Amino acid sequence: MPREAEPRYRAIAADLAAKIHTGHYPAGSALPAQRELSAAYGVTLMTLRQALRQLSDEGLIVQQAGRGTFVSPPHLAYRLGSLRSLADDLREQGHEVRTAVVSCGAGEPPAPVAAHVGSPALRLERVREFAGHAAVHQVSWVRLAPQLLDVDFTRVALYAALADIGVAVARASETIRPDVLSGDSSRYLGEPAGTPVFVSDRVTYTLDGTAVVADRAVILGRAMEIRAERAATGLSMTWAGALDATASLGPVS
Repeated sequence: MPREAEPRYRAIAADLAAKIHTGHYPAGSALPAQRELSAAYGVTLMTLRQALRQLSDEGLIVQQAGRGTFVSPPHLAYRLGSLRSLADDLREQGHEVRTAVVSCGAGEPPAPVAAHVGSPALRLERVREFAGHAAVHQVSWVRLAPQLLDVDFTRVALYAALADIGVAVARASETIRPDVLSGDSSRYLGEPAGTPVFVSDRVTYTLDGTAVVADRAVILGRAMEIRAERAATGLSMTWAGALDATASLGPVS
């Protein structure tokens, strides 16, 4: 019996996927309008939309109501087992990361933070940009050392700056939870309030158990995927509830 012809929408999806993978349509770019694509492929809008639905299911595109269809941006892997700076971790993955410092100076932290790192403390507020877009808004409170006030944190990672003054980080306790964007984070990340995000709260310690950093990172949900290495022995995550996970592993300083 002759082979049944491949559905037209699948062939269109395969062609568009190939163009995405080869960079014809770069990550984050807009695809042509649906009517333009349907005319180019000589199919109805219904057939084209089947192809786009397949690409969406595969995570290759994102359809935004009223705006159009966009190639999905590449994802940053947030590695729970890493105790390195975010920038170093992402450079190893082949990504370019730009750090913008919003503010840096001594201040009075909130009482729960002061209980960890003392008061006054260094308040370091940063925005991490990836693939040309802001992806992480991070506020770090650091046990105050005068030498840190002169560090250029656009170029130097916080952990590296601590190491330079003889403070070696040894471990971190971290909680990651889903939330929605609000307040200053919405402004700095350029996304509307209510956008899905991950919120990381963590405390970093030295070898002797002294807390040196307490910070919060707000991470755009669509920009990150969280990865963890699991072993047959040893607890890597404790589940706090039906939808909440608490991780006691690596931070993103």
